[in-house]
Amino acid sequence: MMHDAPGEPTIRNDDEQDVRDAPDAGAAPRPEARLETAVRAAEQALIEFEIALETFRIEVENFSRLHHQRLGPMYARLDELDALIAEARAARTGDPEDLRKAREARALVQPMPGVEELFHDWLDSDGLSPEAAAMLTDQPVRPPKRVRPSDEARKLYRDLVRKAHPDLAQDEKERARREEFLTRVNAAYGRGDEPLLQELVAEWAAGPAPTAPRLSESEELYARLEWLAQRKEMLTVVAKELEESAIGAMLRMAPDDPDRLLEEIAEQLLAEVSERETELARLVQ
Repeated sequence: MMHDAPGEPTIRNDDEQDVRDAPDAGAAPRPEARLETAVRAAEQALIEFEIALETFRIEVENFSRLHHQRLGPMYARLDELDALIAEARAARTGDPEDLRKAREARALVQPMPGVEELFHDWLDSDGLSPEAAAMLTDQPVRPPKRVRPSDEARKLYRDLVRKAHPDLAQDEKERARREEFLTRVNAAYGRGDEPLLQELVAEWAAGPAPTAPRLSESEELYARLEWLAQRKEMLTVVAKELEESAIGAMLRMAPDDPDRLLEEIAEQLLAEVSERETELARLVQ
């Protein structure tokens, strides 16, 4: 164990936590035994918390992307209509206050993107991607891909994180191996790629076994508990920020059917667009 890094782990893979031989009958228990048990429990609790947090982060990220792709144009249309209404009202009244409101409303309208931004990720080796070509030829555009990990993908992800978490490493080399592996696990989970997660399960099972741990001293175990508490506190702050974000709050309103929530919001926005268009038509008559 590295003495200059209190965060270094004191246990091995979760499926190998019982490698230490049971004490002989009648032998006095080690003084550190109860403390070591507490550290082990705290480590597993932290890993479970990190799994839940990463799952929610991915859900927020996916929902945010779908929200932007589907509803972004509607929000932009509402901003444009608000600006046009304010400008029409100012043109009618000539009132300085109405003129000020018109300028402010126009300032809120997002400028038209440049060509590079407009076609970002829409160009491939053959030119325009199918989505871009469909838009330019007035053909139906393929809806954004729905990415939400399946129940099996979630199970595979949880099992992999429990087994390969860097906090279960015994030295820096092993930690680096685990971090690189979990980077690929997180990427596959973020895409909902269940077959790749299954491949990663097999890869981990065939990987090198961790080196045998050394017994921890009481001071190191106390330092480990302190580090675990600090990391849990930090992750709690991150979780709170996600939950209180606009997208996080929306997602928590319909965790089982976020697609339906998008449909409801889209219906509301379309109704608002219709109302604005009616108001604008009345002002410019």
